Amino acid sequence: VQLVESGGGLVQPGGSLRLSCAASGFSFSSYDVRWYRQAPGKERERVAYISTTGIYTSYADSVKGRFSISRDNAKNTVYLQMNSLKPEDTAVYYCQVRIRGDYWGQGTEVTVSS
Repeated sequence: VQLVESGGGLVQPGGSLRLSCAASGFSFSSYDVRWYRQAPGKERERVAYISTTGIYTSYADSVKGRFSISRDNAKNTVYLQMNSLKPEDTAVYYCQVRIRGDYWGQGTEVTVSS
């Protein structure tokens, strides 16, 4: 099982980024996927969830209305579109799947600062 996040970077407040999580080594379309984030000195927080087909999604209250999760099962990839970014969105973002245990990517860093 391998998860590789990408798309992070430095962005000004109010800007946008799209994160990607490329999966391999398992039957991607059979598993729900989650995005988490961890800010310096804080606990890891679940940001968004998407079901196997993408029909069901959910979001943390802190990002609802600004972030959107989607997936392309043909490409084994999950996306996190982040709009109206705020400095408090600064964190390392991880994707996660649960296959008889939790698997995580290495994370991609997002910094929101002017």
